Amino acid sequence: MNTTTPTPAPLDLWRSPHGRLMLRLEGGAEPVAVTPVRAFPIAAPLEGLSLVGPDGHELAWVPRLDALPAAARALIEEEFAAREFVPTITRIRSVSSFSTPSTWEVDTDRGAAQLVLKGEEDIRRLAGRTKLLIAASDGLQFHVPDVTALDRASRKLLERFL
Repeated sequence: MNTTTPTPAPLDLWRSPHGRLMLRLEGGAEPVAVTPVRAFPIAAPLEGLSLVGPDGHELAWVPRLDALPAAARALIEEEFAAREFVPTITRIRSVSSFSTPSTWEVDTDRGAAQLVLKGEEDIRRLAGRTKLLIAASDGLQFHVPDVTALDRASRKLLERFL
């Protein structure tokens, strides 16, 4: 049984006094606390998101984030900013070993970081040959939007793992 409702027009979203994102479904039903969840957070972050209720069920589907009215879009983007943390690697300073596990010292858009790569399979290519998602052993994910934009030394270190 599909209980997903199409995106209400306009989407009735607001923040409660306790800071929760709230949604009132069409028909004036009781407001529900919701969590936005991207369908494709890396490959297509503006396309397809679900507003999920406290029980984990989808209450509304939003085909495109950028098609929402500015106020609703801002609330959803605030939620994502508070929850999503995927630093972008700008430089690889060093790797402890060319076999895994390997400890990497990197610079990111959020500052210097250290990550442990458990295996080469933790480096995934996304949308083409130059975009990468790297999963560290602690569960944190790092993004490389374009390998060719890295400096030569970083590319050389990275190539040993690809």
